[in-house]
Amino acid sequence: MAELNGVARRLERGERVFASFCAPNANAALDLSTTSYDAVLFEAEHKPWDVPELRNAFQYLLNRRTILEAGGPAPAITPLVRIPPNGSERAQWHAKQALDLGAYGIVWPHITSVEEAANAVAACRYPGVDQHGPAGQRGDSPVAAARYWGVPLDEYYRRAGVWSLDDDGEILVVIMIEDRAGIENLDDILEQVPGIGLVLIGEGDLSQELGVPRQFEHPTVLAHKERVLTACAKHGVAVGHPHVTAANAERALADGYRFLMTAPVVTYPGLEVARQLSERDRPNIDVN
Repeated sequence: MAELNGVARRLERGERVFASFCAPNANAALDLSTTSYDAVLFEAEHKPWDVPELRNAFQYLLNRRTILEAGGPAPAITPLVRIPPNGSERAQWHAKQALDLGAYGIVWPHITSVEEAANAVAACRYPGVDQHGPAGQRGDSPVAAARYWGVPLDEYYRRAGVWSLDDDGEILVVIMIEDRAGIENLDDILEQVPGIGLVLIGEGDLSQELGVPRQFEHPTVLAHKERVLTACAKHGVAVGHPHVTAANAERALADGYRFLMTAPVVTYPGLEVARQLSERDRPNIDVN
């Protein structure tokens, strides 16, 4: 069975994932389509939610040569989407529409509670009999998604479950922890809500709440980020760093981040530094 979600496969193997934010439009996607990123996160939280343009972006991200060389239908760069609503808004329709376009993962901003996290997982899976974990609530309209994945409808249904929760599931559920409430509740969230594949720290909003806006290296911010790393290590969940640069790449790797994001540009020193450091210590990576 061909691999589809390259991010999930890398996390399964204990590897690191290199990614970037990307504006949800065709031109930005085309610019990144030939880069060495493993994934792009189409940013629709702080940019307009434009579903037709997002669909165009998905198509322009595809690079036919790399797909042909890989011998399978999956894009070389895995598309994820950060949706607009905060976790407390419980809005599921944004996730539904992004998944119906063929997204391989949904990033949920500002998750602060067990209930919000359970809603995020439920929105990303279809209803089913005898499901464990949050019961699926995704609506049924799979034609465009199956076409984008390059699989028949029956196979799409079989593989459109939540990764790490459903058998053969390819959908990655990412929650963002961006404030003290989310950090306080993170251990309970990961204990009680199966299906969360990645925790991404929102250090911009976190630093705002801590009174040191965008001072990502401030000791108070670093201490709160360390609490996220500790909780996720306890539960075996990967953690994402949203602002990797040439200056902080070595520490980000040493701290254990496994989803490393750089600025949304075609070439970026932080990406190359992080890759070089990652290759140097790859034999020492422990998925557990």
